[in-house]
Amino acid sequence: MKTLAQLLVPLLIAAAALAARMHGADIYEAMTAGARKGLLTLWSILPALLVVFPMIRLLEASGLPELLGTALGPMFRLLGVPEETGLLMLLRPLSGSAALAAASELMQRHGPDSLIGRTAAVMLGSSETSLYVIAVYFSAAGARDDGRALPAALCADLACFLGAAWVCRLLWG
Repeated sequence: MKTLAQLLVPLLIAAAALAARMHGADIYEAMTAGARKGLLTLWSILPALLVVFPMIRLLEASGLPELLGTALGPMFRLLGVPEETGLLMLLRPLSGSAALAAASELMQRHGPDSLIGRTAAVMLGSSETSLYVIAVYFSAAGARDDGRALPAALCADLACFLGAAWVCRLLWG
């Protein structure tokens, strides 16, 4: 089974190349065109990345997410959300790596099989880094935000967080 797993990607690439060749496609030209398009996309989203990443780091360094997590604790309890996941919920829309670090710390402190650990895992897996996605995709598409994308994305994240907390409490609470 391990050998099959190791051969899967090379076999898929070979099958795609064979299928393209059978249809008369110039494989080299298609690959260079794809690389060219990828570089153009990178070039178009680079300004957004250069702005978003330092902003996220500054926000994390400011300590504001921890302060908000502490202040919002009573509301989290009222909604049935473990208070300890507050920092994770505040970081997830901003930074995937920061949210992963917060979830990892929760699992180390409370255990991965605890209600808090499971809730953090489900929150992490069911939500998205909304601000990053909006910045990158809007930049790549050349679209202008009309003011609805960010509130909609944050509402979707909130729904994910609340749903994750409720489902975990139902299953393991």
